[in-house]
Amino acid sequence: MVEDRITDGTRIAQLLSSELDGREDGPFASVAVTNADTDVEPTAEGARAYDVALVLAADGTDADSGEAGDGDGEKRRTRIARAFVHEDRAHLEFEVEQDLAAERAGAVELRVRPKATQPPRTLVFVESGAEVKRVTDVVRAVVDARLVEGDGDA
Repeated sequence: MVEDRITDGTRIAQLLSSELDGREDGPFASVAVTNADTDVEPTAEGARAYDVALVLAADGTDADSGEAGDGDGEKRRTRIARAFVHEDRAHLEFEVEQDLAAERAGAVELRVRPKATQPPRTLVFVESGAEVKRVTDVVRAVVDARLVEGDGDA
């Protein structure tokens, strides 16, 4: 039995990045990790490590779906969340579908809290490597909702 539990914030964020960027099934085909800070140092407040973006063809279709598009291959990226690293955890700060992110995070037993900014944000905490799979469920729900809306605009 494995006794080790990954609780290093930087490592958790790396695992999450690999999970999001490495999957190409379903809605994850439209997800990209962007603007990564490879030298990020964890802080108590959380230091931004990278962005999570929804990548669509310029005409609003899934960029990798093979559907007919505008023919020029242009893609647009819409940031849906930002990842932050702390010493002992990571968190995603959702910029779109905040209520859905909070609801789904609660359903998979992740710690979640609103951030009173304008516009508002939802913070979902990832406190161990084992929670990475659960937070991908939250990302999947948010991406599914954005794709159903037919656009990636925040």
